[in-house]
Amino acid sequence: MKRYRNREIWDFEHGVPVIGNKEVILGLDGGTTTTICVCMPFLNASGPLPEPLPVLARAIAGCSNHNSVGEAAARDTLEQVMADALSQSGYSRSSVRAVCLAVSGVNHPTDQQRIVNWLREIFPAYVRLYVQNDAMGALASGTLGKLHGCVLIAGTGTIAYGFTDDGREARAAGAGPVLGDWGSGYGIAAQALTAIIRAHDGRGPNTNLTSSILKYLNLSSADELIGWTYADPSWARIAALFPLVVSCAEAGDKVADKILLDSVKELALSVKAVVQRLGLCGKDGKDPFPLVMVGGVLKAKKEWDLGKEVINCISKDYPGAYPIWPKEEPAVGAALLGWNFLLKELY
Repeated sequence: MKRYRNREIWDFEHGVPVIGNKEVILGLDGGTTTTICVCMPFLNASGPLPEPLPVLARAIAGCSNHNSVGEAAARDTLEQVMADALSQSGYSRSSVRAVCLAVSGVNHPTDQQRIVNWLREIFPAYVRLYVQNDAMGALASGTLGKLHGCVLIAGTGTIAYGFTDDGREARAAGAGPVLGDWGSGYGIAAQALTAIIRAHDGRGPNTNLTSSILKYLNLSSADELIGWTYADPSWARIAALFPLVVSCAEAGDKVADKILLDSVKELALSVKAVVQRLGLCGKDGKDPFPLVMVGGVLKAKKEWDLGKEVINCISKDYPGAYPIWPKEEPAVGAALLGWNFLLKELY
């Protein structure tokens, strides 16, 4: 992949015709496994959003979380995917009105400023730049750009993020696997690998996870699992084993079932912490609020449905929570977020 500092990836712009005063917005959802960028036209400020939402182009790349792959590789991915989206759309950077990056690993204002400074080297001075945690794009995908309610993301990693109408925000989890994101795909799979080792050396009960995962990885013994794990302990590689845990639980394996039950509690606890801190549920705990559900862990529409179980667990304490399964992807949510940010500045 070409490095961001070499600029070759923007060579396509020399052949892009100038299309009047047409303006576009780039929305990007950057995760630990994949990064997606969409190019959308700058929408009219008045009237409802069009259906379907106009997406001019969509590009996909790998991990852009700097905590996982390092800053240089994350920059490479982010610039490449934005260039690909513009190239596919037939536009160039001169047509971009705003860029909104919703990226995992953005956990502090210094993270935001570092990425904004880098983006400023790429885009003209008049382009508005917005950098947020990926949870904001995910929430906006369910609320069509409005920052209100709570979003729960559970994919390779996990985070719960909430916003109120008066601008207050709170988060729970999202600190990465080392610091205990146990409801994530990584966390679930890591617990399954631990259960296999515990069963192998006599510290834990036997489990069908052993035969299932070893067969999937083409390994002959649990001892080999140690070498496989540490040869490349990347988050996405471990998280890819998550479906096997679900399958074993559905087949009646008690160890796998307990891992999933504990994960449901962890995910629900993250949402409850955010809701309580922000008072999204009102004084009596019954006020309605949107709960946007995003991520592969929550979309397992199987017999063992984690998303459904998480909602059931949350609803016991907060009956006003109404789940939203977004029709739009988080990258589109990021574009709508950038559009709303820009409108607030203009009007």
